[in-house]
Amino acid sequence: MTSMQLGLIGLGKMGGNMRERIRRAGHTVVGYDRNPELSDVKDLAELVGQLQAPRTVWVMVPAGGPTQSVVDELGELLEAGDTVVDGGNSRWTDDEKHAAELGAKGIGFVDAGVSGGVWGLKNGYALMVGGEKEHVDRLQPIFDALKPEGPYGYVHAGKVGAGHFSKMVHNGIEYAMMQAYAEGWELLEKVDSVDNVREVFRSWQEGTVIRSWLLDLAVNALDEDTHLDKLRGYAEDSGEGRWTVEAAIDNAVPLPAITASLFARFASRQDDSPQMKMIAALRNQFGGHAVESAKK
Repeated sequence: MTSMQLGLIGLGKMGGNMRERIRRAGHTVVGYDRNPELSDVKDLAELVGQLQAPRTVWVMVPAGGPTQSVVDELGELLEAGDTVVDGGNSRWTDDEKHAAELGAKGIGFVDAGVSGGVWGLKNGYALMVGGEKEHVDRLQPIFDALKPEGPYGYVHAGKVGAGHFSKMVHNGIEYAMMQAYAEGWELLEKVDSVDNVREVFRSWQEGTVIRSWLLDLAVNALDEDTHLDKLRGYAEDSGEGRWTVEAAIDNAVPLPAITASLFARFASRQDDSPQMKMIAALRNQFGGHAVESAKK
């Protein structure tokens, strides 16, 4: 195996665990975070200075302004032949812009949709990658370190933007699946005849067509709080559900289930929704997303 050097910017819940998994695979990672307790270097200039050319720098910071700021700074610090990877949840249209800006300086750009949440260190991360073949191929040892064991969990989805577009659609599907589990859970809780909803969910984990990792996480959540009484029925949306629906409108593709699941989250902010207790519990289980406590 070829050992690589990698700069990694953003060492939060995802980035910190990714640094550890890449290091365990035998690669060198120089990490930077605004929190000096997490960071290996004091700033981006020092990070770039510790890497040998051709350099690869992976960005794991929030989408939008923070990512743009880091890309701008890297554009000044890096040289022709280096490569930047955006592994955050950026919109695919931003990828096209960043690739053009860096490409003008001879710097390669790859977008990587990363799924795995708080479980990624142990289980590996599913990776959906977009970019030119020469840039993607250079990064293959890092992708191999991050992906789950076995033949699946990595795809070169297409040109720049394809990785984040694929991850966006993944998250849209996730919205709809979570909504279906949540609706079923609320109906089971509502009727008098079913008095062990948690065990009904558990019974679905083997041999049924709806078994999934999300179902396993739902059972975990119900084991921790049988009726989700501790949670407020309020669920945020990451923005990717909105982008999925907007892309569907732009391409005239009907997405009724995904669209309805997004609107259900908006409705949850108007009242205390039982279904959204399950959505909030699931988001916390797989991503460590914050939940709101029920008011006493």
